Amino acid sequence: MLRPALSVLLITLMASPVIQAQAKPPNVVTKESTITATVDRIDDSSRVLRLRLPENLLQSVYVDPSVKAFDDLKVGDRITVRYAESVVVQVRRGAQLSDTRDVTAEAQKTNNQVIQQLKAVVKIEGIDSQGLSIEYRTEGGQKVLHPVADKRLLEGLRVGDQIEVTLTRERATSIERAR
Repeated sequence: MLRPALSVLLITLMASPVIQAQAKPPNVVTKESTITATVDRIDDSSRVLRLRLPENLLQSVYVDPSVKAFDDLKVGDRITVRYAESVVVQVRRGAQLSDTRDVTAEAQKTNNQVIQQLKAVVKIEGIDSQGLSIEYRTEGGQKVLHPVADKRLLEGLRVGDQIEVTLTRERATSIERAR
């Protein structure tokens, strides 16, 4: 059940800025993300919600204690959640391809706000800067074509590059009932 969610996350990660050379530091994009989903499970003691997204994908979100709406939630409620999310994309020439792996425990050692961190290395097989899409291959050999939202996201990227993608999700900052 978690495997499809990780695949979707990897695809989402590809919509982030990329750097050209290893000498440059990676680009980091932090934004507030919003999702609308159905509450699947509530863990009151840890303040973690498991949300059911479209296509039955699941995502867990830690809710900050300052968000009082958490206390009124019930399983089955349809809600909109805002949370902090950052993406790091870095060219790793010669890196070995890897499946999406969960490195949350490692990330939490330096930032207790992190609720999930995923990493993967993929190989770029095609770039369409006019049509704004990127094609990459996973460790398992699966070829994926993914649209890119902004042409700047393709800058510095070359066919054949291995790219390490890191997605970090932090605490939910607000919850509202979905309309």
